[in-house]
Amino acid sequence: MANQNRPAPPLPPPLAPLIDAHTHLDACGATDAATTAAIVDRAAEVGVGQVVTVADDLAAAQWAVEAAHWDERVYAAVALHPTRANALDDKAKDVLEQLASDPRVVAIGETGLDYYWPGKLDGCADIETQIEGFRWHIDLAKRARKPLMIHNREADHDLLAVLLDEGAPDTVIFHCFSSDAVMAQACVAEGYVLSFSGTVSFKNAHELREAARLVPDEQILVETDAPYLTPHPYRGAPNESYCLPYTVRALAEVREQDPAELAELTTANARRLYRIR
Repeated sequence: MANQNRPAPPLPPPLAPLIDAHTHLDACGATDAATTAAIVDRAAEVGVGQVVTVADDLAAAQWAVEAAHWDERVYAAVALHPTRANALDDKAKDVLEQLASDPRVVAIGETGLDYYWPGKLDGCADIETQIEGFRWHIDLAKRARKPLMIHNREADHDLLAVLLDEGAPDTVIFHCFSSDAVMAQACVAEGYVLSFSGTVSFKNAHELREAARLVPDEQILVETDAPYLTPHPYRGAPNESYCLPYTVRALAEVREQDPAELAELTTANARRLYRIR
């Protein structure tokens, strides 16, 4: 979690082109067209030309689509976060169905399973409700013909089982991939895409770094998940899309790739998967 008392990281040296495959502009402080543009302008200064802003509840989903219409560099993903799957009533489903058809919406997410928060977070959806909600979102992604963006926390086995049972959409993106090499291999074998955030730069993330080495070039994305998961050495400070080059350089080091080459290929992947021109 970001500590707002810590100063924001400095602008990194530019690295272009880059697309932030998953951020939360609203949680970064954007409220209107001007504050949205300010965040995206900062990102553009260091080479991050486009961002996908992601919803976790219904109000955030409606806001994300608005933001994507305010600024042509912003795209949206809509869903109810697994911990909020208990709010997925008929009215919410109707709203999400409508939003999913908007041309500025490039993915259905973040959805999936979170086995960390039940019992710890007040009002968190229980596991059965999460699974039911996940199944509905999988179906929506298939009907909307848009990628499914997955949130997975401590639910590797069940998540893969539900995808297998339902039949996965053409494109499945594991946002902020945080599992081990075994899970990475299982996902890669299914053709799923793994998106890496600042956690890959954390010095104690040995299993994650091992996983990052296994992902083929055409199945990898990069993201900030801002305002969370600020990359090393700024862990705990507020994150924003402009911080993405820090993560890309750390990931390139892990994968023994040239950072500029990794920037090029992750951007090409994001454009192809999200159908961003």
